[in-house]
Amino acid sequence: MLKGNFPVEKFETLQTPFYYYDVDLLKETLNVVKAEASKYNYHIHYAVKANAEHRILSIISESGLGADCVSGGEIQASLDAGFPAGKIVFAGVGKADWEINLGLDNDIFCFNVESAAELQIINELAAVKEKTAPIAFRINPEVDAHTHAKITTGMKENKFGINLGQLNNVLDDLMMLKNVRLIGIHFHIGSQITDLSSFQNLAIRANEIQEDLEARGIHVENINFGGGLGIDYYHPNHLPIPAFENYFAVIHKLLKVRPGQQVHFEPGRSIVAQCGSLISKVLYVKEGETKNFAILDAGFTELIRPAMYDAYHRIENISNDDEIEIYDVVGPICESSDVFGKDMELNKAHRGDLVALRSAGAYAQIMASQYNCRKLPVAYFSDTI
Repeated sequence: MLKGNFPVEKFETLQTPFYYYDVDLLKETLNVVKAEASKYNYHIHYAVKANAEHRILSIISESGLGADCVSGGEIQASLDAGFPAGKIVFAGVGKADWEINLGLDNDIFCFNVESAAELQIINELAAVKEKTAPIAFRINPEVDAHTHAKITTGMKENKFGINLGQLNNVLDDLMMLKNVRLIGIHFHIGSQITDLSSFQNLAIRANEIQEDLEARGIHVENINFGGGLGIDYYHPNHLPIPAFENYFAVIHKLLKVRPGQQVHFEPGRSIVAQCGSLISKVLYVKEGETKNFAILDAGFTELIRPAMYDAYHRIENISNDDEIEIYDVVGPICESSDVFGKDMELNKAHRGDLVALRSAGAYAQIMASQYNCRKLPVAYFSDTI
């Protein structure tokens, strides 16, 4: 079984579970993203919700990317990590007043507005500060992302964004407000999208929406396509960097960019997922009547995606190269859903073996909890371990 390259001897001295990040892979991924985006002068804002570990954010900010935030905490974390406020965009269906004020006080690039009610509040808060808030309307384009229902965001039944049928009324509201300025339109149709036809359909819909806006005399300076590009969870060793070239080329081929218009993207998972692994230890090998269990000291408190989304993560026993056996790989949490994978192929497990749960750089550490009064794990990096 092909495995990732891990410093196992160094791992054996560390308290498990912990997160491990391959800094070289992260930097290589960032270089690919920038190179492919630069072909079309696209602007990239890293989606902070994927992983907000300070070292990760610092490396990404040093690469020159902007930040896509969905909370005031993420805005502050981005500022603390060195992201320029002028490259920060702020989305989120439920922005609190203090979060909006934080964005206004720091003169962030744009608020991605998700409802008529939010538009009114941003205008009121900006008026108090005698400022004009730059905004983009987040529009639900009614494009099926062909992904898991819990991470689909661009349909009218989702809580996010402004439905196409409501857009004209929100534009009417905009004309009455003096402390907001429309600078763009924003889309985000979902996450872990591997079918590029979804992005093709989004580009076509963006053209149609622009034509409708122009019929009203509205010309937008910026188009933001959000994120959503998926990764290969099954083959992290063979395909560690997603196909950014194809992703950007799809949009470039179909999008009708107006003179002077700027195009933005907000990738998160596709930048950080493959550089991270959750390292755990086998506590027990339990022989059942119908199957065997490898019981780890990590659980859904450290990696919730399998329990929440039925998500697959490749699991590798990095302590030995024994023959392959079949296990249900589970954690210690007092819930039946605390299962990382059923009928998983794993080199024969022994108590004390180290196990790597791959592609855990996104939506793992950032979503960790202290359920069962467990301590939050620490993170280690390949260049400092």
